Amino acid sequence: MSNDQHPRTQAIHAGTRRSQYGEVSEAIYLTQGFVYDSAEQAAARFEEIGPDEFIYARYGNPTVAMFEDRIATLEGAEDAFATASGMAAVSGALISMLKAGDHVVSARALFGSCIYVLEEILGRYGVEVTFVDGSDLEAWEAAIRTDTRAVFFESVANPTLEVVDIEAVAKLAHAKGALVVIDNVFATPVFSSAISQGADVVIYSATKHIDGQGRALGGVVLGSRDFIRGTLEPYMKHTGGSMSPFTAWIMLKGLETIDLRVRAQAASAQALAEALEGHDALARVIYPGLKGHPQAELTARQMGAGGTVLSIDLAGGQAAAFAFLNALKVGIISNNLGDAKTILTHPATTTHQRLPQETKDLLGITPGLIRVSVGLEHVGDLKDDLLQALDAAAQA
Repeated sequence: MSNDQHPRTQAIHAGTRRSQYGEVSEAIYLTQGFVYDSAEQAAARFEEIGPDEFIYARYGNPTVAMFEDRIATLEGAEDAFATASGMAAVSGALISMLKAGDHVVSARALFGSCIYVLEEILGRYGVEVTFVDGSDLEAWEAAIRTDTRAVFFESVANPTLEVVDIEAVAKLAHAKGALVVIDNVFATPVFSSAISQGADVVIYSATKHIDGQGRALGGVVLGSRDFIRGTLEPYMKHTGGSMSPFTAWIMLKGLETIDLRVRAQAASAQALAEALEGHDALARVIYPGLKGHPQAELTARQMGAGGTVLSIDLAGGQAAAFAFLNALKVGIISNNLGDAKTILTHPATTTHQRLPQETKDLLGITPGLIRVSVGLEHVGDLKDDLLQALDAAAQA
């Protein structure tokens, strides 16, 4: 597969391995182990695994390798390692590269489980973590030290949609010898240029847009071949966080349509944000594609679109937010995102529930905030649904 081909073509064909039967759809290799022709071949493979050789499914599998090769091609990375979940990817990438005494600088606005990994797990084992405002380049510059091993951030923060300048932070980090590790879920592989913008390690929860239909948990870490195979793979294969072959097959099928799905979802998100902006029931509409977003110019330069998620803040607080959610007829209440179905979440009581109130206040996770992951329904139906739910909330 040529790197000169369009990403939509790469997402369908890259990494394909066909068996002797010449199947069209990628084969699912549901096996834990592999047979060797001889004892000598087995010994040689355990000594050094070749590029298309396998010894045990926890170490690698042909179906999983197809997914890894395809997403690496799409992302412009040298290599990838597929994991059991998005959080397995986050924790594996960070823990495999860090040791006691290392220093990490992280954006403060993160998914709750990421904060747990940084504060609780890494802190427990002697890694020092400094949190900063991700949009404040002066704060990054002040916090990154000569002994900083890595910086970590969500390129678009969940759920407040703060956008971090990848290129600028990468320059600051690389000047001090630190690696740049990015959770890139909201940007998606469709709108991502994170590697070319300076990221060393890119992480996706494949559960989100890559699957895109709410079927399976999965994650993937992308980066240089030295990092993926020399640092991450030994940790992941010995601790058991690898992706299953069946999940990898689902993710391959998801990649075939990701470009079409995500672009359609982003277009609908833009239209909905514009339609809701200024509504009397809303204190604010947050969407990186809106001209009034603090990082609108950065978003256009870094992603080319505002993404598939917007957040709305109901002026009536939690009571209004709950009444709004309960009045929905098309959108559903759940805590996933990137799905074909429009999903709405109340972060303060669900995904970010465990954060201290002062942290919620600092991040802007208010009682009225609702995250809206826009699906593939007709945008007119979505607009009607959100507007009637706002009317219902106003009358509650």
